[in-house]
Amino acid sequence: MGRGGGVGQSDEGVSTMKVVAIIQARMGSNRLPGKVLADVAGRPMLERVIRRVERAEWVDEVVVATSTKAGDDEVVTACEYWGVNYWRGSEQDVLSRFYAAARAYGAEVVVRITADCPLIDPDVIDRVVGAFMVGAVDYASTALERRYPRGLDAEVMSMAGLGRVWAEAKADYERVHVTPYFYQHPELFSLLAVTKEGADLSEWRWTVDTAEDLAFIRAVYEHFEGEDDMGWEAVVDLLKAKPELRQINAHIEQKGLHEG
Repeated sequence: MGRGGGVGQSDEGVSTMKVVAIIQARMGSNRLPGKVLADVAGRPMLERVIRRVERAEWVDEVVVATSTKAGDDEVVTACEYWGVNYWRGSEQDVLSRFYAAARAYGAEVVVRITADCPLIDPDVIDRVVGAFMVGAVDYASTALERRYPRGLDAEVMSMAGLGRVWAEAKADYERVHVTPYFYQHPELFSLLAVTKEGADLSEWRWTVDTAEDLAFIRAVYEHFEGEDDMGWEAVVDLLKAKPELRQINAHIEQKGLHEG
């Protein structure tokens, strides 16, 4: 981890801001319980996510935010074994858990990642953080105008903005999903969409919510012989060469915000 030569890093005021990536992870899942520690080519999915996020040059620290529920003791044990920072908080009020983790680790800029995205790409994270810094906005994301495959989602926000969201968001779905209050209130926050050039790949599904999704991810990792340093564009090339892999989970529909 640490800063490289990314956008805006010559600005001393920007370069001293502490960027903390927080990965939300818990064992409970309605559709695929225990998925965050499911095996992916010999290593738990959560570890895959952590190691990929750690490669982002803009990220100073990585923290796993899990719940205080007994079932999530396994997540904590795994983090301790891997030597990874963690924070425990409410299972249902994820926004409070996320905000508390950011405060505990002294974040000034926060990157939100979910543990069910084992193809998350450090270059995409760096692109979003860099755009956030240069744009001097409250919130930047690949999901505002989705063109990347689902599963490369990176959200970046100011600590001040996150604090306001934590204080003002009241609806259950706003507390569960952490960031809707940002993008559903453009009159309160400055927002920046970070999109990919070229073809719209937003229908491609690289996140894990079902057994079919997990089978897809395992097939991708097996092709790369269990390595996890491949970039997202290499995965695109694979799926163009072997379109049958995309069909493994192409029929799965993403849950809506109000479905939890």
